[in-house]
Amino acid sequence: MLIKRARGWEIPGSEATPESVFLSRRQLVGGGAAVAGATALGPFPAAAQLADPTFDLYPAKRSDAYKLDREITAERFAADYNNFYEFGSSKTVAAAARALKVRPWTVKVDGLVEKPFEIGIDELIRKMPIEERLYRLRCVEAWAMAVPWTGFAMKAFLELAKPLGSARYLRMETFLDKSVAPGQRQIWYPWPYVEGLTIEEAANELAFLVTGVYGKPLANQFGAPLRLAVPWKYGFKSAKSLVKFTFAEERPKSFWEALTPAEYGFWANVNPAVPHPRWSQATERILGTSEMRPTVIYNGYGEYVAGMYKGMDAAKERLFV
Repeated sequence: MLIKRARGWEIPGSEATPESVFLSRRQLVGGGAAVAGATALGPFPAAAQLADPTFDLYPAKRSDAYKLDREITAERFAADYNNFYEFGSSKTVAAAARALKVRPWTVKVDGLVEKPFEIGIDELIRKMPIEERLYRLRCVEAWAMAVPWTGFAMKAFLELAKPLGSARYLRMETFLDKSVAPGQRQIWYPWPYVEGLTIEEAANELAFLVTGVYGKPLANQFGAPLRLAVPWKYGFKSAKSLVKFTFAEERPKSFWEALTPAEYGFWANVNPAVPHPRWSQATERILGTSEMRPTVIYNGYGEYVAGMYKGMDAAKERLFV
């Protein structure tokens, strides 16, 4: 008898939130007046999301390739518990983040590419193969959630960018606008927020550029209109509100690495065996519940990513911090 063993992160498809729980587009448009003054929290789109020029693309078809080992985190929890230091150091930054104007929004691609260019966010989104993926997110602060992101594979973006063979790293930069982001007026932070990946990591099938969540365009506190999701790494690597992608030969220094290198390194791969200098990473709290779970190496995505780090000296490279 053939016995199929489920992988650690899998649940039956029947347990995933069905698309039917989302309101139909016709219902949303018909009820637009009723939600025009709504916030970005809860199951209804806010006015800004309804006005998004790409609204017709949501909800996107869900990929069957990526499963979860837990229920999707309720939107009311995920949408009101966000790290976005541009708008404050607390988790309740949703109201402040609404000040960010996400249209018009231009994405710049430069560095070691065949031809540098700039592209409007709506044109970029419509060029890409949009899909929904269920991903786990593990914060370095030892809490976790499960999110239905919508967006496109970073690999598709690389095909558009056409990096040169000499490009070894991808440097990503977020917006800088002190007039709307009070956190950026705090001079002790090295603004703008910068993150980076190796080209191999960026081309990995899990690397995902996010444009929507919970069947709708991204609300601002999630990192609208474009953020990164790399689910095998701690959440701070998934930079929000991206405006620039630079392909380079030298490894970039990320925001938190520049600020406190003793605590945060470039790689930030999830590993329960390597504690943060100030707390353990052995367990994680599931957002919106009192449940604690053991942390899994690479956040449970080792079969996709472990090969990229084979043979590397974890201590020397600080792979997991």
